[in-house]
Amino acid sequence: MIKQDAAVTYDCLIIGAGVVGSAIARELSRYCLNIGVLEKEPDVCCETSARNSGVLHAGFNNKPGSLMARFCVEGNRMFDQVAKELDIPYKRTGKLIVGFNEDDRKRLEQMKATGDKNGVPGLELIDKERIHEIAPLVGGEFAMWSPSTAILDPFQYTVGMAENAAKNGVSFFFSHEVTAIETDENGIYTVETTKGSFRSRWIVNSAGLGSAKISTMLGIDEYTIYPCRGEYFILDQKVGPMLPVPAYPVPNPKEGGLGIHLTPSIDGNVFIGPSSEYIDADDDYSVTQHTMDLLIKDGSRIFPYLKRESFIRNFAGIRPKLAPKEEGGYHDFVIERRDDIAPHAVNLVGIESPGLTSAVPISKEVVRLIEEVEPLKPNPDFDPIRRRVETFRDKTPDEQAELIRKNPDYGDVICRCENITRAEILSAIHNPLGVHTVTGVKYRCRAMMGRCQGGYCQAKIAELLMQETKTAKEDLRYCRDDGWMFTGDVRTKVKTI
Repeated sequence: MIKQDAAVTYDCLIIGAGVVGSAIARELSRYCLNIGVLEKEPDVCCETSARNSGVLHAGFNNKPGSLMARFCVEGNRMFDQVAKELDIPYKRTGKLIVGFNEDDRKRLEQMKATGDKNGVPGLELIDKERIHEIAPLVGGEFAMWSPSTAILDPFQYTVGMAENAAKNGVSFFFSHEVTAIETDENGIYTVETTKGSFRSRWIVNSAGLGSAKISTMLGIDEYTIYPCRGEYFILDQKVGPMLPVPAYPVPNPKEGGLGIHLTPSIDGNVFIGPSSEYIDADDDYSVTQHTMDLLIKDGSRIFPYLKRESFIRNFAGIRPKLAPKEEGGYHDFVIERRDDIAPHAVNLVGIESPGLTSAVPISKEVVRLIEEVEPLKPNPDFDPIRRRVETFRDKTPDEQAELIRKNPDYGDVICRCENITRAEILSAIHNPLGVHTVTGVKYRCRAMMGRCQGGYCQAKIAELLMQETKTAKEDLRYCRDDGWMFTGDVRTKVKTI
């Protein structure tokens, strides 16, 4: 984080540092602009961008002609290049959408027709025999096969976008929640936050779950976000080889989601979920016994090999929906410039799934809307390349020995479940964005994501964080500003006489 200067007037302030806000920051850094990003949480990737299935969608679920459809297909098509530039782990596994009865067959036929209209490549309807060729343990009488669907690491994707933006001059301000926005007679915005004020010529609202609130602050008060919670189970990596591709049911369009499905992660785990439940609060990440039981029941229909011994964690994510509960389904992305109300502002509201897939095309659309008003000068020093720190667990023994020779910290394994070394954890602690939370380390190097979920290594990682950042134990946070790791000592020393 770079300390703000009250005298500075930014060319553009982006509100929100999820995957879309970080992608916009990176795209704008291609131009000669002074850019700042305001994020209410202590890190990028703390909310919707971190709490999802990690799927690069193909674009067959979205209404033809919609922004959702267009940007999803474009985002899928261009992802190979983006992943190469940002060093993002991903795999084009393909995806099965399985059906069991004639109603399912009709919906699959409609889904394929929608995908064909949207330009999704390679869609085909397949029989039970072909399902078992692709994924022998997946149930279903027939399916639609989508070969262009992929799985990716959503943490690395968001962090990679943000780190590359920072490399190209963008300033990130974490724990800066926006509380008010005003304009002066010259059209300059003053943005008040919980940690000071900022001035800017342009505002981009990419606040996700808070996007309707920011829109109202801009004077555009016609939107309401309806939080919709989806709960997940995570299965142990030993299940991963049994499910080589994501397997989805035929979705019910009224439910506003894709149904409870099973998705392998890029690291070998399997996700079951999400459920779909409208809730009142946009920060209620609770998980419920009723929904957990439902996940197992519905997931077993597609993949009848689920065992409770394989379940290692559950979590929830929240989608920022524009469609209310009584309506269900989806509303299209809102990506607009309303010059009559908020000149020099680009307003993004309701960016739900497939927002992860659509992030780069959305960022290009934001640039296009700005360029309609003023020309942007290309940044001759823009560098699109970002590289992750070398990982230890996926190297050959000879390669591991060479890493240890160059840096002995690679020889000290801290997270034994995931084989994450001290070198990788230290690199995560000293990340380019200046983030010092426990999940900031977790999302960057995958420590604490294994079978024991940090039971062995979390205390050691907390100790390293405190040592390396000179942070007192009472000030160390897990993920959010109100998420204290410690409140004091459990045991005190006894003075002997």
